[in-house]
Amino acid sequence: MQANIQAFFDPATWTVSYIVFDKPGGHCAIIDPVLDYDPKSGRTKHHSADILIKFVRAQNLTTDWLLETHAHADHLSSAHYLQQQLGGKTAIGSQIPAVQQFFKKLFNLGTNFQPDGSQFDHLFSDGDTFQVGELQGKAILVPGHTPTDLAYQFGDVIFIGDTMFMPDVGTARADFPGGDARQLYRSIRKLLDNYPPETRLLMCHDYPPGDRPVQWESTVAEQRANNIHVRDGISEDEFVAMRTTRDATLDVPVLILPSIQVNIRAGQMPPVEDNGTTYLKIPINKL
Repeated sequence: MQANIQAFFDPATWTVSYIVFDKPGGHCAIIDPVLDYDPKSGRTKHHSADILIKFVRAQNLTTDWLLETHAHADHLSSAHYLQQQLGGKTAIGSQIPAVQQFFKKLFNLGTNFQPDGSQFDHLFSDGDTFQVGELQGKAILVPGHTPTDLAYQFGDVIFIGDTMFMPDVGTARADFPGGDARQLYRSIRKLLDNYPPETRLLMCHDYPPGDRPVQWESTVAEQRANNIHVRDGISEDEFVAMRTTRDATLDVPVLILPSIQVNIRAGQMPPVEDNGTTYLKIPINKL
């Protein structure tokens, strides 16, 4: 069965969320949903998530999965809110404990936070398959940007998270904790060398150069021919040298500190403190 796909672009974070479903009145998975967050005031809103909810309900869909490609550093996940409204199981890659362990120490999260992935309903390993109604999904481990990055395949479509961007933008950074440029290159080649040229690749972000409109779909063939960082003919060593040099010039993402604290908890906020307020921590002089 061919997957039905609806994309939702969030201009505040340049993030693309997706709803994948088998048929109207059937079942769906939601991939990389966004929670609106204002870093100036610390306020959250559900505008972006409510758009997803409206679509799911209009199509009369049952939500089976809330899928994260990784623990994002550029937006907060609305998976927990969506689960409260729509049901479904939260899931991420099985290497998430490595990310949680690092950030538990950075944020001094204490004994109440267990870095074992238990905050998610399910952890996928490489090659695991799962059902979305009549659709079969497959998890593909693609580490490098972070240790836990996953791509999700449904037939001839692969949601590739932050491994690659559109060909004229290139590839994701690899300097986050646990990131590795050499590993990222091998993950990308895993996608480009093992799937047919016509395979559709759907991005998690687009940062269009110049006046190009926002786009989020490419193919294996287009990436192999045109990706400015990793097209055919660029060696692993050349990529690592480029990626390492480029990463050293990049700013820390604006939302990395608030987003990671939420995203390693499957979209849940930190526990409410004794005054009834939830707090996000800002470690000083640590990043």
